[in-house]
Amino acid sequence: MKIGWKTGDDGYRFSRIMYIIEAALEYFISIAVGTVYLARLTAYIGFSDALTGILTSFVSLGCGFQLIAVFLANKHPVKRRVAAWHILSQTFFALIYFIPLTEISVQVKTVLFVVILLVAQIVHNAINAPKTNWFMALVEDGKRGRFTANKEIVSLVGGMAFSYGLGALIDHFEACGDLRTAFVFCGAGLMALMVFHSLTLIFSKEKPYEGGEEKSAGQRIGALLKNKALFKIILISVLWNIANYATLSFSGTYQAKELAFSAAFSSMIIMAGSFARVLFSRPLGAFGDKFSFAKMITLCFIAEALAYGVNLFTVPGNGKILYTVHYILYCIGLAGVNSAPINLVYDYVEYSQRTGALALLQTFGGVAGFLATLCLSPLVTFIQENGNRFLGMEIYAQQLMSAISLLFTLALIVYMCTVIGKLKKTQKPKEREEESEQIAEG
Repeated sequence: MKIGWKTGDDGYRFSRIMYIIEAALEYFISIAVGTVYLARLTAYIGFSDALTGILTSFVSLGCGFQLIAVFLANKHPVKRRVAAWHILSQTFFALIYFIPLTEISVQVKTVLFVVILLVAQIVHNAINAPKTNWFMALVEDGKRGRFTANKEIVSLVGGMAFSYGLGALIDHFEACGDLRTAFVFCGAGLMALMVFHSLTLIFSKEKPYEGGEEKSAGQRIGALLKNKALFKIILISVLWNIANYATLSFSGTYQAKELAFSAAFSSMIIMAGSFARVLFSRPLGAFGDKFSFAKMITLCFIAEALAYGVNLFTVPGNGKILYTVHYILYCIGLAGVNSAPINLVYDYVEYSQRTGALALLQTFGGVAGFLATLCLSPLVTFIQENGNRFLGMEIYAQQLMSAISLLFTLALIVYMCTVIGKLKKTQKPKEREEESEQIAEG
């Protein structure tokens, strides 16, 4: 008996729709606890820019705990576990909006905020690989690029309205000198999103698993560690997370402080970037389906390199223009970068190893992103404490971070062309062509 999922759709169309809605609701929550709004919360409590940067990179550190998924890979079904763990993590995300309102010391608030945010990211990421494999098993291989693009488009369009509304809400109460009420609304809103998100999981179906030989966690990890193609793909995630978090971790405080953007203006920038991703997501997904996801992600890294190049010159005098250009280019790259590593796993890793492979991919990449932020935070503090000077030059710390991001992104482009482009897919090209023709005809 083969090990794998039963083939055929068998009425999973509704579950795929639920996956699209689930991803959108999860995206809304990530916006509310992302760089811009997290910076508002930490500034209210009194955190430094360096500490805020480290907290922002908790998103990356949390990915490191996807390794837990390797030990749970043989436990089926996953639906109940995924739903329960998401309820826990999203409840914790909501709680961070209530911590600033508590009548306790700043020191206790700081500890609570850090611990709750970290636990939320750990739980969220520990269950992410099984959830991704659960839903992606419902999608045909020849349609993965377009499906993930459609999923992202729905998230982005909804995210534009959500982000603008959230920014306007915070700005309104901030102008009234009543941020506490804004935080109450935000926390309550996240609790409501958690309920709706849970319903999308509850009403989704999971393909039954066909028995087969159960392997121990040690055997599964051993097989993954011997997979050379997988580690070549993992290196993409490692290099990209270093490049990404070198700039991303400090962008929220840069917008709020040095560039002096209002929450509403930052939301408008997010909307512009989301619109760019909407325009490019489906064409890039179709490009990946037709040619290869390796070629698609190379194009995306070129866009990211341009984005970091623009951000090198972003200062308060030109910030509203150049930062917007930077963010739009950055989001064009994200239109493919976010989903491409997962699709690369599906291209180059055997089916039985995919849950573990996705977990290792996120684990190594996540830890790399967090460590990059941890190592760069003292440099950011040093530059700021020395009057925005470094090696005799007048420079904002975030400009130097963009230079570091640019170097790693250029290295990625070279790596994609010289290493990944030579990998052989687990499915023969002829079989992929025949499958694509059948899909086009049917």
